[in-house]
Order: sequence, then C-alpha cells, then structure tokens
Amino acid sequence: MIAILKGKLEEKQTTGIVLDVNGVGYELAVPMSTFCNLPDAGREVRLYVQMVVREDAILLYGFLTREEKSAFQALVKVSGIGSKTALAVLSGMSVQDLASAVSNEQSDLLTRVPGIGKKTAARLVLELKGKLGPELEAAAVGPQGTAPSSVQADVIAGLVALGYSERDAAEGIRIALRYRN
Repeated sequence: MIAILKGKLEEKQTTGIVLDVNGVGYELAVPMSTFCNLPDAGREVRLYVQMVVREDAILLYGFLTREEKSAFQALVKVSGIGSKTALAVLSGMSVQDLASAVSNEQSDLLTRVPGIGKKTAARLVLELKGKLGPELEAAAVGPQGTAPSSVQADVIAGLVALGYSERDAAEGIRIALRYRN
C-alpha cells in the first residue's frame, strides 16, 4: 500500500499530475483543492496517497493534507459514491465546508457539486454524520467556536451570481474570516 509519495512534480494538468520519485513517474488524480496549491512543475512536492485497486486498474489519488485524504476515504465508504465522485466533492468544496455541511445537515450545499443530486446529498449527510473523524469535525467549527451559518452560503451564491467561481468565492470568504480575527 502506498501512503505517501515525495518527489519532483513532472507534469501538472487538470486531469492529473505525474510525480517523479527517484526516476519512477507516478500518475495521480488530485482534487482541485490540491491542484491549485501545488508548486510549479520541476519543484519538490509531498503528497498523501490513497491507492485504489480495481479489477481493471490500480489508481492513485494524491492529497496535500491528511484531512483531504481522510475525507476522501470517508466519502468512498458511502454507498453509491466512487472515487471519481469523492474527488468531485473535494474539488467542489473544501474539507471544512464538507464537514460543516454534514454537521449542520445542509445537504443543499452538497448539491452544488456537479454530479451530486438531492438524494445523493441527503445520503452523504446521513452516512457521514459522525464518521468524518475528530480532525474533520473540528474543522466544521467556525470562528470563535461557532458553527458556520448559512450566511456564508448566501455570500457565495451572491458572488457566483456576479461571475466569480464558487471555489474563488469560498476562498475569499475564508481569507476574509482569517483577517477578521
């Protein structure tokens, strides 16, 4: 089982990356949250890896943080959620937003992820409740120990209506909250 890979980033494409580890190139699929935070090609990077063995392939998924990997592992344990859908969820929202949506039973936030409908979102909330682990549940707690309100979701929706991507809007809110404290 491969748990961590450290090496030089050879290729960086939205479909995945290639990591050169001592002359062996590993192809990894990564969520957009990891992709956006990777250094330029040719630089050293360390990724937490989840290996998925299927009948027809051995696939590697890379994550910059343990929390992302833990969230991925929890997502694929939900019935009807495969690796691609789990990757789409982590590409569409941060681990903190996922934990918040689950802990506050806000399945409507999950439906904003492409490929996640109302039934799937409800199943995710139901099956992930209390199973994300202490580090992810702690991430669901907002500033000053309060659970995030739906105000953040409204702000994101407003920024998306103005033409910002959902990811950029969410990141802007996180940055604003960081500087507020």
